[in-house]
Amino acid sequence: MPDDLLERFRHRDRLALARLLSRAARGEGVADLLARLGPPAKGGRVVAVTGSGGVGKSTLVGKLLETIRRHGPTVAVLACDPQSPLSGGALLGDRFRMPSRPDDDGVFIRSLAAAGGHGAVADHLDVMVRLLEKFGFDVLLIETVGAGQGDTAVHALADVVVLLLQPETGDDIQWEKAGLLEVADVIVIHKADLPGAAAVEAQVRQTLALSAGRQPAVLRVSSRTGEGLEPLWEVIRDLPPRRAADESGGRDLLRLAQEAVAERFARAEATRDPALRRILADWRGGVVDGDRAVAALLRLLAGG
Repeated sequence: MPDDLLERFRHRDRLALARLLSRAARGEGVADLLARLGPPAKGGRVVAVTGSGGVGKSTLVGKLLETIRRHGPTVAVLACDPQSPLSGGALLGDRFRMPSRPDDDGVFIRSLAAAGGHGAVADHLDVMVRLLEKFGFDVLLIETVGAGQGDTAVHALADVVVLLLQPETGDDIQWEKAGLLEVADVIVIHKADLPGAAAVEAQVRQTLALSAGRQPAVLRVSSRTGEGLEPLWEVIRDLPPRRAADESGGRDLLRLAQEAVAERFARAEATRDPALRRILADWRGGVVDGDRAVAALLRLLAGG
C-alpha cells in the first residue's frame, strides 16, 4: 500500500479515497489496509436501504441524501448494483438515478458491482464502509441490490436498516415471511402516493402486532411528492446505532474477526489456499448459504 496514498487520504483527498475504495473493491491489500487504518472510527451513522427490485431504492436514497444535506451532515452513498456478466462492473449504475452534486464536497456517491448470491451487497463492503468512516462522513447510505428473502447480510454492517415496500406489488404474502422484516429498524411504504399504500401499511402493522419481537417504525414516504422524507430522516437520526449498542466491546470483537477473515483472504490470494477457495466457490455458486459458508470459514480459521 503506497504511503503517499494513505497520507493523502488522511488529509481528506477525495481522489485518494476513490483509489483506496477501488483497491478495496478488488480485494487488493485488504488486510494491510485494515491494519494501517487503525481502530474503527466512531460517529458515522451507517444506514442500509434495502427491498425488492423496482421498489424505488435509488430514488429514495437520492431524495434522502438531499434531505440530510439540508440539515448539514455530510453523506456518502455506496450503491450496490447487479454485476455485469460481461465487464464485471456495476450493471445499472445507480448514481445516475441520484442527484448530481459535483460542487458539494459533503456528498460522495460510488456504484459497486454485487455478484449474485452475496446477500445483495458487494464484496469487501465492510472495508469500504470503514474507509468512508475514517474519511469523516457523518452518514453512510448503503443501497443493496434488489433483495429477497434471507438477503440480510447488510444487517451486520449497518446501524439502521430501512426496508422499502410498495403498494400494488401483487406479492402481499412473500414479504411477511422475509428475513428482512425481522432485521428492519424502519419499514417504509414507498410510492405512498399510489393507491393501496394505506392498505399495505395496515397489513404491515397488523403483522407486526402479532410479532413478539421489537417493533420497527412504519412510515409512508413518496419520493415523487416529498411526503414523509423529513419524518424518515428524523427516525433514522434518532434511532440508537446498533453497532454502538454493545458496550461490552462486541463491535471491537467483530472488527477483529473481520480483520482475521480479511487476512486469511489475502493469504489465500497469495497461496491459493484450496480449502478457502472451495468455500468461496460453494458460496458464490449457491451450493451453501451465507450461514453455512461463515461456519465453514470459522472452522477453517480455528484450524490454522
